[in-house]
Amino acid sequence: MAQNQTITKIAIFQKKEVRKILHKNEWWFSIVDIIEVLTDTLRPRKYWSDLKRKLIKEGYSEVSDNIGQLKITSSDGKKRETDCANTETVFRIIQAISSPKAEPFKRWLARVGYERIEEIENPELATKRTRALYKAKGYSDAWIEKRMRGIEARETLTDEWRKRGVKEGQEYAILTAEISKATFGMTPGQYQKLKGLKRENLRDHMNDLELIFAMLGEASTTEIARNKNTKGFLENKIAAKEGGSIAGEARKKLELKSGKKVPTSENYLPEPKKGRKLKSENT
Repeated sequence: MAQNQTITKIAIFQKKEVRKILHKNEWWFSIVDIIEVLTDTLRPRKYWSDLKRKLIKEGYSEVSDNIGQLKITSSDGKKRETDCANTETVFRIIQAISSPKAEPFKRWLARVGYERIEEIENPELATKRTRALYKAKGYSDAWIEKRMRGIEARETLTDEWRKRGVKEGQEYAILTAEISKATFGMTPGQYQKLKGLKRENLRDHMNDLELIFAMLGEASTTEIARNKNTKGFLENKIAAKEGGSIAGEARKKLELKSGKKVPTSENYLPEPKKGRKLKSENT
């Protein structure tokens, strides 16, 4: 089931996150996330395990047959194999769950699935929808612009890695950690802890400067990989360290002149969860 997997994306249903990933050119959704959204249970994995056994016992073995173990990003930032299903299979699972959210969730799910078809026909829609999602979350236009440019820089880098024989999953994670260590002096996991994050996307909680330096590290790595025509994991690991070091040196110079560290513990989590919200420096 490992073919055609890509970066984990986040869909929002009633302010709650549902992880999704492209597989066989359609969206596949994390089942435990759906269980958590519909039931508000504190033990979604246990709930899903019990429900899966119940469905099989009742003769719905096709549900189990149509579930894929796909590698999606977990709360610690690492990719782990997780039970996922496409829209059709999720509809069947929802029927077995008693929840007042079931019907609105079905409508939401159908819309998200249809959006993928639209995006295949018109790729610009994906970018527009991402911008709209950040806007709805309350981010400033200036922050959104930097975040979108950062996404583009990241996708350019991963495309380059793919061409150069780097394997998705663990090798991508290792190279990303090398860039982060050289740029910020810490791995993405350590950075998440600094900001008090769990499953949240680290870059969605960076301020303007943090985004700029993250982008510089990845763009520099891409440029080095191209110019040196790196091949395979080991050569690209060296390029990742070199690219991150360029951003790291620039960060250190700024910190020396400004007297203030670039990495910050602040984040965009809601007030009840965490102190105060970050505010874009351009707002």
